[in-house]
Parts: sequence; C-alpha cells; structure tokens
Amino acid sequence: MKITAQTKICMVIGDPVEHSLSPQMHNAGYVALHVDDEYVYVACRIDINQIENFVKGIRAMNIQGVSCTIPHKLVVMPFLDEIDEVAKKIGAVNTIVNENGKLIGYNTDWLGILKPLEKITKLENKTVALIGAGGAGRAAAYAVKSQKAKLMIFNRTFDKAQALAEEFGAEAHTLADIENVKDSDIIINTTSVGLKNKNETILPKQYITNNHIIFDAVYGEETQLVKDAKEKHAQIISGIEMLLYQGVEQFKLFTGYDAPVEIMRKSLL
Repeated sequence: MKITAQTKICMVIGDPVEHSLSPQMHNAGYVALHVDDEYVYVACRIDINQIENFVKGIRAMNIQGVSCTIPHKLVVMPFLDEIDEVAKKIGAVNTIVNENGKLIGYNTDWLGILKPLEKITKLENKTVALIGAGGAGRAAAYAVKSQKAKLMIFNRTFDKAQALAEEFGAEAHTLADIENVKDSDIIINTTSVGLKNKNETILPKQYITNNHIIFDAVYGEETQLVKDAKEKHAQIISGIEMLLYQGVEQFKLFTGYDAPVEIMRKSLL
C-alpha cells in the first residue's frame, strides 16, 4: 500500500465486522489497478445506537465511501441526503457514496444475489424460497422478482415476512412452515444464522434435495447449511459470490474505476 495524506478512506461498517473480507477484497483491487495511493479500505465496528453520530463522522472526516452490513442497512437511511431509486424500492442501503459532502445511499446487494444465480439458471418462473426479511432479504426479493421469479418468504416473525411479501408480490410464511421449501427450485438464506456459530443452520437438512440451488449469503468458513447441501448433492452458491458481486459494483461507485473481478475473487478465496 502507498498511503499518503491524500489517500481517500473507504470502509465497511457492521456489528460484528471483524469477520469481514471486504477490506482485503477492495484493497487487492486498488493494488491491482495501481491506485493504492488514491484509496484505502478499512473496517469499523459501529454500535447501532451510534449510527447517527457515525454519519456525522463521514462528513467530518470526508470519508469517500461506506459499505453497510448487518445491522445498519435500514437504520442508516434517514441520515443520508439522497437515496438511489433502486435502494428506495428495496428499502435498504448497503453503500454510501460521499459526493462532495452529499451522502447518497445505494444498494448493490441485489446484484450480489442476481449475478451468481444468472450464471447457472434463468430465474423466470422459478420458485425461490427466501429465508430472512432484513436488509439482505429485501435485496434478494427485489433481485428475483425483477426476473419474474415466484417468491416465498420465510421469517421468524410473520409480520415482517408479510410486509415484505406484500411489497414484492410474494407468499409469506413463518419458519414453522419451513418444510414448504421442498417445493422451491432455489433456496436463499439471508439471515445471519451460521455467521457466529458455523454449526447452526436455519434449514433442517431433510428439506434439502439434489434438485435445489442453495445460496447462503453467510460467507467465510463453511456453514452447516452449505455442508448439508453438499451432502444432499444440491447445487451451491457461496456467500463469497454475493460479497464479490456487490463489492464489484461498490468499487466503481467509490472510485470510478472498473473493478478487477478475478483478482478480487482470488483475494477472497
């Protein structure tokens, strides 16, 4: 790295955030493009109750760009100056760009869902079972419905599942109905189950078949959901792919440069 007093700071915020691979992915991209004197990417753990103060800090420190992960994708929105139209439709922000003091919120998570799926299947008329109705779940719902897929949403609290289902024209279920995922072509986990404890899973193994595509948004060490999917010979999309493709779009928003995709993927693997 060639950090100077002119280097612009980008960062990821979350709670927890210590597991994040975003810094190594973005910094690998900066080095590959020889712009590591222009940009540096770090991580910062922010308590959800401090989000307003943090946004003030973006302005005070002139931070160039911020990636938002759990639990900040919704709560940060009221403190921004402008929200991109896609992010408005999704109802969550995972990217903040500082344009000369104006803070604009974007959502690139939906591309992190869509691009890996489109590599292996067409979504039109496929049935997708989405587990989770938080920020990442909202992005996944937008992604699959944009391609005319059928959508079932499963969440611990029915009210959140129902609210999201009404927005995107989907069926709502609680986790008590999780066996209904058997009728789907694709299962997407956007909950944080498996993040802190890799032995936990949101989906009992008996409901996975070899006809399923299993997309686990949790990345890092192999989760129990991914292990179970392998055992059942299902097709698997790792959370690394979501991280990569949402990050590729962020990279361009932060820097204006096209991201070196394969180098960034290699840094994650």
